[in-house]
Amino acid sequence: MSEPQITDSHCHLDFPDFETERAEVIARALDAGVHRMVTICTRLRLEPQVRAIAEAHEPVFYAAGTHPMSAADEPLATVDQLVALAQHPKFVGIGETGLDYHYTSDSAEVQKTSLRVHIEAAQETGLPLIIHARAADDDMARILTEGFKTKPYICVMHCFSSSADLARAALDLDFYLSMSGIATFPKSQELRDIFASAPVDRVLVETDSPYLAPPPHRGKRNEPAYTAHTARVGADVFGMDYADFAARTEANFDRLFRKAAQYKAAA
Repeated sequence: MSEPQITDSHCHLDFPDFETERAEVIARALDAGVHRMVTICTRLRLEPQVRAIAEAHEPVFYAAGTHPMSAADEPLATVDQLVALAQHPKFVGIGETGLDYHYTSDSAEVQKTSLRVHIEAAQETGLPLIIHARAADDDMARILTEGFKTKPYICVMHCFSSSADLARAALDLDFYLSMSGIATFPKSQELRDIFASAPVDRVLVETDSPYLAPPPHRGKRNEPAYTAHTARVGADVFGMDYADFAARTEANFDRLFRKAAQYKAAA
């Protein structure tokens, strides 16, 4: 019996960790029921390499933006630049962008500027904004809400591991929360409780690979196949059968990432 189909909504297949066996990693994902992956470009100058991976592998889509931890080291993205990239048929999201004050609080102002550029690009394209948030909950909630009031847009809080207050602020805007391996760790009960209180139709699953491998692979390199381990924990969190939870997260992904859902490969 084949595994239920799920999507790894956020991974980094361009990272050196996968350089020598990318095709094998993708094949293992398919065997595990992970039939789609969105690989994320975190520095726009690397977009051609990330795009090439999506073009070479049918199950792979991609998104691009400037990661907040790189915002001070990279040229500031422009709305026009992001809108132009979005014309590619397999480009399905804006980001990742956001705020990270844990390691890079000294660049908070440029991070905020970069975030607002990405919000505007999401508003212009209709593609989902992909948010990285760490130790910046108040500013994150404020900027996302201010932007939404200016012009509504769609968004996922990737690898969500922030406070219940930020979860509530995001859900109040009809945004999505994405569950990563962090939610499977034994000490993450508080985070699982936050997910359990969210509507199940606002939840995605991801790996953020090569980081944050869930048990039984914790401490090792993560890869898209392991989305299935996180999704099984997600099913437990919501008290659902795994197949039902998988189907629900698939419907959620299709609703948010409409361009990926509608994609048909050229004959």
